[in-house]
Amino acid sequence: MVNNRYPETLTAEDLGKYEVSWFKGEISVVEDMEEFRSSFPKLVHSAVLGFDTETKPSFRKGYKNKVSLIQLATEDFACLIRINKIGMPQELVDLLANPAVIKAGVAVHDDIRFLRSVRKFNPSGFVDLQKLVKEFGIQSSGLKKLSAIILGFRISKGQQVTNWEADQLTEAQLVYAATDAWVCHQIYRKLMDGSSYPLPSV
Repeated sequence: MVNNRYPETLTAEDLGKYEVSWFKGEISVVEDMEEFRSSFPKLVHSAVLGFDTETKPSFRKGYKNKVSLIQLATEDFACLIRINKIGMPQELVDLLANPAVIKAGVAVHDDIRFLRSVRKFNPSGFVDLQKLVKEFGIQSSGLKKLSAIILGFRISKGQQVTNWEADQLTEAQLVYAATDAWVCHQIYRKLMDGSSYPLPSV
C-alpha cells in the first residue's frame, strides 16, 4: 500500500517558497592516501550512508569524463574522496560492495556504472531513492524537489556544472558536494523512520 503522507510533486513556484539549507557538519576532502586513512574509518561503522558522485562536465557531444569525486555522508560527517587524484582504494571498493551498509542516493545505477569503469567491483547495499519514494506516493525524482517534499527545505544546485577536477575545489563546491550526499542520507532516514530498512535495490 502506498504511504502518501507526502505531496506527489511540487511546482517550481511552490519550490521557491522553501528556505535554502545545506550541510553544516564536518567536511573532509580526501586528496591523498594519508587523508584517506585518517577520514575513511569515520564511515565504516555507519549502517546508512548518503551517496553521490560528481563528474567534470563535458561540452563535447558523446563524450563523458570519468568520475572525479565520490561523496559519502552520515548525519554530521561528509567524506569527499577525489578519486581523480587517488583512484579507488581497496577499502572504498570493499565498502561499495558491502551489503550490510546502506548507500542511499539518486539514480545510483548510473553512478555505479561510471565508477565500475574506473575500477571493477560488485556493488551491494545501494538504495535508489528515485525508486523508494514511489512507495510513498511521490512522483518527483530530482534531489532538489525531494529535499523540499520530504525534508522541508530546498538545496542549491548552482555548483553542479563546475570543474570537479580543478586542482583546488572551492568552498562552494565542497558544501554543494557534501550537501547532496547528506540530503540523500537524511531522506532515507526520514522515509524509514519507524520502519525496518528495505532491501537494497542493487
